[in-house]
Amino acid sequence: REPLVRKTSSSYRTFPESADKRLDKEYLRSLHNKPLYLAVFAAVLGNFNFGFALVYPSPVIPALEAHPSPALRLDQHTASWFGSVFTLGAAVGGLSAMLLNDRLGRKLSIMFSALPSAVGYALMASAQGIGMLLLGRVLTGYAGGVTSASIPVYISEISHPGVRGMLGACPQLMAVLGSLVLYALGKYLRLVLNWRWLAVAGEVPVLAMIVLLCFMPNSPRFLLSQGKDEAALGSLRWLRGKDTDYAREYEQIKDSVRKQSRRVSCAEIKDPFTYKPILIAVGMRFLQQLSGVTCVLVYLQSIFKKTSVILKPEYDAALVGLVRLFSVAIAAVSMDKAGRKILLFVSAGVMLASNLTMGLYIHFVPASQNTTIANKTLTNYITLIPLLATMFFIMGYAMGWGPITWLLMSEILPLKARGVASGLCVVVSWLTAFTLTQFFLRVVEAFGLEVPFLFFAVICAGNILFTGCCVPETKGRSLEQIEAFFRTGRRSFMR
Repeated sequence: REPLVRKTSSSYRTFPESADKRLDKEYLRSLHNKPLYLAVFAAVLGNFNFGFALVYPSPVIPALEAHPSPALRLDQHTASWFGSVFTLGAAVGGLSAMLLNDRLGRKLSIMFSALPSAVGYALMASAQGIGMLLLGRVLTGYAGGVTSASIPVYISEISHPGVRGMLGACPQLMAVLGSLVLYALGKYLRLVLNWRWLAVAGEVPVLAMIVLLCFMPNSPRFLLSQGKDEAALGSLRWLRGKDTDYAREYEQIKDSVRKQSRRVSCAEIKDPFTYKPILIAVGMRFLQQLSGVTCVLVYLQSIFKKTSVILKPEYDAALVGLVRLFSVAIAAVSMDKAGRKILLFVSAGVMLASNLTMGLYIHFVPASQNTTIANKTLTNYITLIPLLATMFFIMGYAMGWGPITWLLMSEILPLKARGVASGLCVVVSWLTAFTLTQFFLRVVEAFGLEVPFLFFAVICAGNILFTGCCVPETKGRSLEQIEAFFRTGRRSFMR
């Protein structure tokens, strides 16, 4: 039978009457968010480090290609591995996160990632050969894979529906900020010191993260799944404020965890409640990487060199980083108002137009022609096209398919499969990224720079179709409501 429903002023207008089954607007307004914001900040320092490490090759590859020591000098083959091996480490990190998330918990998994990250930066800072550089990249990539699978889940489980969209964008925002800081330091340290100090600088957010997380609570949902009821209640009290009606939310979470107390079995994978959200999350991570964002970020300065834009490549990279940061900030403040799907549509449309523009520009304006007539004023202005196309591509990605993919992964996955499924998402994501970054330079050498960008444009068109057909709108819904939607198929739970 259909559950009894009633009209209320709450944002959840069609949901059972029971007080322990809903969080109304009055409760959301009464919450103290400062402790929650502090916990999220401590966690997303891991994403800052991830963004920093991901684009580390962008300023370092040009420096190492001209390095006087043969032991450290990069050619096209070793530069390709230096850029791509990070994603291979991230895929392994995602695999291990399947176990770590369920055994250690979300918070301890994030803290664990600090060890390989710190060792990886130390190896790159003291590298005497290419082998040490590659091992350092693998270790920092491994740490990034663990945090990619753990931080979004941790944030979604400690947040409430009123701010979960905004806070869910914070991992991407901090990753962008980390990349921007890397670009800025790359320019400064290249002039004052050398590329080794970039790796030393990467140790700072790692140490800050592990110190702050020592004082933060674990996820109440994870604690309840481990039978630690008192610890879960204390965690929720700290996150919501002791003078709020947190007991009602605690009972709601406890009821949800009780229904999913067992780990997911092979037979349960066939249940649409389990496999549908997993397929959606995995599909989004696959399409996110196929859109080409990792290739663009890792080889940004090399791409700008080939397209001969007016500004120096390092200035272009910093400018793109600023645009990316601004765009993610827009997504963070609009996600809980505009909704997830509309931003995904806009994001994919902008990325499609940008990749298509970039591919057609490179095809019709060869780089050799750019170099020959680069001093001509009109042509100088024309060479702004690849810079603008890249800026709009990054803007489109950062407004939707960047942060929302991470957020939806943590929102729609069922609790009993969340640890394993989030790790699976990261593995698929970074194996895809590894394949693309490994073959990107080879495809460019064999077929030209326009081919990968035209391929990315086709994928972005697929992103639009996937959003319309498969992605649910989760704006303003509790995790329990989202789970009820997949369990029953009743759209009334999502209205």
